[in-house]
Amino acid sequence: MAATSFDTAPALRLHALDSEDLALLSAHVQDALVRVGDIAYVPAKRRFALVGSRFDWAAEMEGRLERCRSGLHFEGVQSVRCQRVSRDQPDVILDLLAVTFEPGPEAPGGTIRLTFAGGAVICLDVECVEAQLCDIGPRWKTAARPAHNISSPEDGLSPG
Repeated sequence: MAATSFDTAPALRLHALDSEDLALLSAHVQDALVRVGDIAYVPAKRRFALVGSRFDWAAEMEGRLERCRSGLHFEGVQSVRCQRVSRDQPDVILDLLAVTFEPGPEAPGGTIRLTFAGGAVICLDVECVEAQLCDIGPRWKTAARPAHNISSPEDGLSPG
């Protein structure tokens, strides 16, 4: 029997040490689905981590619609701030849109911002950029490619 894409797809492993690396990592986690209960901050280890179902954009370019379980963690995290993320609702699913870095007044520190659909945001105050993304679980076919309804000036909606 011939191998399927699920048998041959290599596990993604990325390490980000600066804002350019983080931009590449962000492209790979765009539209990852993350359960609130699968997000954790361990202050004693200065580590923030999450597990999600990453849409595989590289597979999509080859005509396959797939997701896989992936872990993303950040080191050197000094504090975490959340907006519109309710820890008392662990089964809520967030759609990760982007991971960005905003330099702070003392380089190489700053803030890593995880932006989710619907206005949810998690901000990590970090000593420096140090992140790792790894595929850690199964891969499966999905029925649809993620898409976002973005308003345009022609639709009558005003910005802000």
